Amino acid sequence: MTAQAAQIKKGRKFDQVLEGARVVFMRDGFEGASVDDIARAAGVSKATLYSYVPDKRLLFSEVARIECNRQASAAIEVIDPDAPVDEALRMIADRVVRFFLSDFGTQMFRICVAEAYRFPELGQRFYDSGPALLRARMGVVLEGYIERGVLEIDDLHMAASHFGELCKSDLFVRKLCGVATDFSEQEIAKVVASVVRMFLARYAVRT
Repeated sequence: MTAQAAQIKKGRKFDQVLEGARVVFMRDGFEGASVDDIARAAGVSKATLYSYVPDKRLLFSEVARIECNRQASAAIEVIDPDAPVDEALRMIADRVVRFFLSDFGTQMFRICVAEAYRFPELGQRFYDSGPALLRARMGVVLEGYIERGVLEIDDLHMAASHFGELCKSDLFVRKLCGVATDFSEQEIAKVVASVVRMFLARYAVRT
């Protein structure tokens, strides 16, 4: 059964299944994660697990989707729509950078890149719940500042993509490559400040 054909059916122990899957995927990766281990970590039978999510790829992408949605919502909720644009961008960048540097964010990225060539639908679902979701949420924020005459953007899609890629600068690549795993608050703050400066250098209205 393919991830495209399979469907999720929620039930009383659905959250247990998702948390068990999250633990095992983060520990063993996608290929190394067995359904037996996921069921054991979730405290359910394999039959119960399959009754909710009958495909491992779909289960993985659902874990990623829920966590990415949660992180994106949390980032947007902290924004004061009346805040100066640099302050709003700083708060969003801080959240995004920390997500990329989290064990979850890094491992999910690795797994999806590694498996997307074999399972394109898995890569598509991750793209929709990750980069595409960030662009959509960022677009809403940016539109408000465009209307206020603070930002000048003719391509919201591209501008939001620029913002997301800037948040991967330096630290994310170092963690992804295993060069470093822990970063100081000063290092994170430096990347966040650079993201905001570079974004505004390109899109801020000149007075």
